[in-house]
Amino acid sequence: MTDRTMTDRARRIALLGAPIDMGASQRGTLMGPAALRTAGLATLLESLDFEVVDYGDLSVAEVRDLADRPPEKANHYREIQRWTRVLSRRGYEIAQTGAIPIFLGGDHTLSMGSVNAMARHWQERGRELFVLWLDAHADYNTPETTITANMHGMSAAFLCGEPGLDGLLGDDPRASIDPDRLDLFGARSIDKLEKELMRARRIRIVDMRQIDEFGVAVLIRRVIERVKASNAVLHVSFDVDFLDPCVAPGVGTTVPGGATYREAHLIMELLHDSGVVGSVDIVELNPFLDERGRTARTAVELIGSLFGQQIADRPTPSNAIAPGE
Repeated sequence: MTDRTMTDRARRIALLGAPIDMGASQRGTLMGPAALRTAGLATLLESLDFEVVDYGDLSVAEVRDLADRPPEKANHYREIQRWTRVLSRRGYEIAQTGAIPIFLGGDHTLSMGSVNAMARHWQERGRELFVLWLDAHADYNTPETTITANMHGMSAAFLCGEPGLDGLLGDDPRASIDPDRLDLFGARSIDKLEKELMRARRIRIVDMRQIDEFGVAVLIRRVIERVKASNAVLHVSFDVDFLDPCVAPGVGTTVPGGATYREAHLIMELLHDSGVVGSVDIVELNPFLDERGRTARTAVELIGSLFGQQIADRPTPSNAIAPGE
């Protein structure tokens, strides 16, 4: 890929909404894509000199059900199966255009489709996909380990190829990533059996104690260095409950002690400077629980930092955000 083509790709962003909320116990995240748009996401990105194409919100109204047998402990399996198939197909198509996809959620089950799409896209181009999971929860349950049976808590496990949801994509390609390429960052609520499974898979996890001890700059640079060492691409899956509830109250799964406003911005700024980010999820925003749009505005501001917004001019790599093929 030429430098000119890399530059062109780096300046194009595609927005895709996934108004899904049956993966969680608290309904309302289906309003998340609209809230992010209302908070000015596209306008902000355009002010940073990106060409933004908004593909609107997906619908699964006309998608047929498959005939596989749903797992016993996977709430709303059939509906989420439809969403996962549609998201995987559409995300893959958008990635093929060369734009940087931003998936607007919706609960975290959307990552089952978005990450599968991006992993498939980059595998075909000989590149590995790493995933940075910014989340208060590990989401590494399976139907065998889950306590709640809520499928938004199974999304990270699914994308790493764990068994239990093997029929979710039907006959569509499943492009799992190796557990070694998943980095959980900011976790502070993990179930017992989930923790045992993660230990067996040797999942990398940065919890809030490590962040308190070492700071986000040191820890996020370790993630970036691993991605660069593999000449890989990074997908950022940003759950707004990664933030402390005092910063982001508009979420149904709040856990005290999350990332501060400045810690989150620093993470995004360092990711921008790295030039390794190729796609993004924004999930679990629940406007029904928000305070006059505060969480939506904060999420948009953080995406601004991820894509180069800064207070003072600083030199950054010329390939920031979009890696070449």
